[in-house]
Amino acid sequence: MVNVYSFNGLVPVVHPDAYVHPSAVLIGDVHVGPRCYIGPCASLRGDFGRIVVKAGSNVQDGCVVHGGSKQDAIIEENGHIGHCAVIHGCHIATGVLIGMNSVIMDLAYIGASSIVAANTFVKIAMQVPPRVMVAGNPAKVVRDLTEKEVTNRIAANLNYQRLAARSLAVMQEATALPAAEPGRRRMQMDGTAITDEKFNEITRASRAARGLPV
Repeated sequence: MVNVYSFNGLVPVVHPDAYVHPSAVLIGDVHVGPRCYIGPCASLRGDFGRIVVKAGSNVQDGCVVHGGSKQDAIIEENGHIGHCAVIHGCHIATGVLIGMNSVIMDLAYIGASSIVAANTFVKIAMQVPPRVMVAGNPAKVVRDLTEKEVTNRIAANLNYQRLAARSLAVMQEATALPAAEPGRRRMQMDGTAITDEKFNEITRASRAARGLPV
């Protein structure tokens, strides 16, 4: 069961098409829209201000989202919040990717379709324009994004929307096995299961395409 708590009479709202992992925590004035994915151990605390996660967004494992007293924490449609990021009283526009372990501070605004690189610190009230790469501590606009980068980000977000649907359909609590069963297959991002041989073939091709040792 999801850890959901009311606060001063305000109960979190989760759309039936959203998936919230049972280890995530939702407190108070939290609104999670359709096709959203809220990952394991994410904390969404709507006890100081409102949190809004709009349709198709994902908040991945270990993220912290906290509403501020002067600004709601808003993640617009198709937002992609990477593992262990902190979203604090700020506004994340449509189609933004926030990299792993990044911190976005109060009153900041990240423009539509921008990317915040992993481990970036976005200071209070920073205003980031659309379709740019932001990186560093403190964050700076590094460059404009290419069309391919924007397209790849859209594809990554769709993977999480599909994951939300699959998780609602097939994820179940289980007891760990003492040993792997013979012929165990490997899970792929699209939900298919493949053999070790096929996985190794895919890995070799991927490394070769990037000029890495095979």
